[in-house]
Amino acid sequence: MDLGLRGKKAIVTGGKRGLGFAIATLLAKEGADIAICARGDVSESVAALSAHGTKVVGAGIDAANGEEYKAWLKTASEQLGGCDIFVHNMSGASGRGEEQWTKNLDLDVLGLVRAQEVLAPIMEAGGGGSIVCLSTIAAQEEFAGPGSFGPMKAAMTAYANNLAQSLAGKNIRVNIVSPGPVYFDGGNWDTIKTHMEDFYKATVAKMPIKRLGEPQEVANVVAFLASPAASLVTGSNVTVDGGYTKRIKF
Repeated sequence: MDLGLRGKKAIVTGGKRGLGFAIATLLAKEGADIAICARGDVSESVAALSAHGTKVVGAGIDAANGEEYKAWLKTASEQLGGCDIFVHNMSGASGRGEEQWTKNLDLDVLGLVRAQEVLAPIMEAGGGGSIVCLSTIAAQEEFAGPGSFGPMKAAMTAYANNLAQSLAGKNIRVNIVSPGPVYFDGGNWDTIKTHMEDFYKATVAKMPIKRLGEPQEVANVVAFLASPAASLVTGSNVTVDGGYTKRIKF
């Protein structure tokens, strides 16, 4: 199936590794030009993405600095020659102290607020676009106890749904993808497997498919929602968790 992504301009935050890199890779393979950002040096990731034959740019930035982040988004869209797709894939991770809650608010929630302020007008001027936000099943039901990650992702999801309604008339779609546990080398679940083996095994046991997800499996869903193939889909929250969550998903 041709997703219609060739020639599209896509900005992917957190694109250096893990889910973000898998998403950026698939979009590049489908023919989209890519801009990525992340903490630290992104040159190796930019080089790897460039191997797929499209234009790729990237920068190491502090996305918690609102002005720096918005300036990079504007620069990235200028470097690409526009923005058709934005993937909001950054987070303050998880924790339980007040400082951690503030970090999640700043990155998970306000990161999306700031991005749409910059990019929605650019998308509208270009005839429309697609925003895909990475959330989590921890925003939908209890997972691993009380902490900042799930509640702040829930706030982001609520905001994204409001955006979907307000931007639809400008031909900008907004959707959410909520992954369950996803394993990749060097990721959170790799650390959990090493240092919290019992919890890791208990989580796998709760998975009906008896394994954790892989980044590519989430990237496939993101690419579809970002693409013109999903032209009638906006305001949706797609759970990608191998059946981990058990509620009825009306």
